[in-house]
Order: sequence, then C-alpha cells, then structure tokens
Amino acid sequence: MRRTLILLLFTCFCGYILSAQEVTARIKVMDNQLPTTVDKRIFRTLESTLNNFINKRKWTKDSYKMNEKIECQFLLNLKSMIELNVYEANLTIQAARPIYQSSYLSPIINYQDVNFTFRYIEGQPIEFNENRVSGSDPLVSNLSAVLVYYVYIILGYDYDSFSLRGGDEYFQKALNIVNNAPDAPQISGWKSYENNNRNRYWLTENLINNRYALIHDFYYSYYRKGLDKLYENETEARQELLNALMILDNLNRETPNLMIVQFFMLGKSSELIGVFKKADGATRARVLEMLVKLDVSNANKYKQELK
Repeated sequence: MRRTLILLLFTCFCGYILSAQEVTARIKVMDNQLPTTVDKRIFRTLESTLNNFINKRKWTKDSYKMNEKIECQFLLNLKSMIELNVYEANLTIQAARPIYQSSYLSPIINYQDVNFTFRYIEGQPIEFNENRVSGSDPLVSNLSAVLVYYVYIILGYDYDSFSLRGGDEYFQKALNIVNNAPDAPQISGWKSYENNNRNRYWLTENLINNRYALIHDFYYSYYRKGLDKLYENETEARQELLNALMILDNLNRETPNLMIVQFFMLGKSSELIGVFKKADGATRARVLEMLVKLDVSNANKYKQELK
C-alpha cells in the first residue's frame, strides 16, 4: 500500500461524491457572470460530465482503499463567452492532506489558474489521450488537458509529501501535457513567455528542474518529518518544520520569487502561525525573518502574530 496514514474526508463545496479511483474530486461550475441569454442548464451537464471524467478514471498504478483517496476540488468560474460555445474562465484548484493522529487537513494546493479558455458544447464527451494531448480541436482538448494537468500536479505533491521524490512520475506526466499542450490563439498558460512566468509551464519547469530539486526534500520534510510528528513530539516536529523552511528560504535566496516557493505559500499563513506561535522567542524570530520574505503579502500578519 502506498501509505498507511488514515485519510479523513473533508468538504468545501456542496455536491456529490462519486465512486472514485485514486482521486475524489468535487467540481463546481459557476456561471453567474455569463449573460442571462445563455442557457445555464448546459453547465449542469458540464459539471456532471467533469465529475465523472475525473472521478472514474484510473490515474496511477497503485491500489487505494476508500479512506485513502485524495480529496480535492475544482471551482470553474466562467467569466465570459468570447464566441459561440467558447468560454474564458478562472479555475481554482484546492487539495488538502490529512495530518497523522489529528483531524487537521493541511492545504497542499490552493491555487487559481486565471488563463483557461475552452470550447464546450452540451453532450460533448470529455476525453484525454496521453499520446495525443492536443486532440483534433485544441479548444475542446484544452478543457481536459488543463484538468488532467492539475490532477497530476495534485498527485505529485501528495506523493512527494509521503515519500522522498515520490511524485516524480506525476510531475513528468504533467510535463508531457505541457510539451504537447493544445495550441490556439485564444489559449494561454502553456508557454514560457506567457503571464509573467506564473503559469503551468513555469510550475512544471520548476518541479522537474534539478536546480530546484530541494523542493522535493522540502515537501517530504515539512509533512512527514514535521506535521505528521507534531502530535507525537511537538518540540522535535517544530524543529523539523524550521529545518524545512530553511530549505525553502535557501531556494528563495538563490532564485527570488520562484514559482514553486510562492505556490507552496498560498493559503499557508494560518497554518505556519499556528505551528510557530508557541515556539520560543529565538525560533519565532528566525521563522519570522524567513516568512516575511517568503510570503510578502502576509508579512504584516506574521509580524503581528509571531513577534
């Protein structure tokens, strides 16, 4: 079995849970920004089809018990219809990892992809072929390509958090999608020069680039050596978490604003404050020094809580 920790179910969106393989995903399609002239029933079909597509597909070679499935959610927020049946959207991806001997769920991904355009016609099947990612219609294929890409990213991070370099296979699968991504004038997020180095291309590049290989050590140390041990020996676990943050700090020093560093920090401020608020003054000062640089948007929050 891949892991022995007990995974606890969590809910963030209302909806149903289908019989899953490795992933139990909840996909919600929001259409309130579209004109009232658009038939919104189409998006209930889309929602159902996407839930079936992700939840009923076999993603890994491993066998999972029901209580071991990875819980995640996708919020597809349709912003506009740029031409008939072609939609521009934001996609929010969230996944959480349970912490051993606790009911706490640690956010492992909390990210919004703002560069998502696709074509969907009601009744259109959702298909994905690893060997033909771009398909016959790039705008149609982009819908499944983006979703499958993030499923592999979720799997990669989850496996990394349980075993050292455990996620490599899934990050390589994500790279295959990037390298063979659908291409059309309306599509963005797959190329190095798009979106100020904050897109799917750069997330994947950072994850497979040997220059940043310590990010995988970081995830394993942060979760398995740190959070998973917190309820057994709080002092030792906190030290491991401090050691893990030093890895992240070193990566940030060598390459400021690295996407994989920023990707981790999204949604982590409350967790980090909770862990280190009880630490001794010297540890809090060391952590504060790192966090105000790693997570600039929450710098004031760290200063108030960890002073």
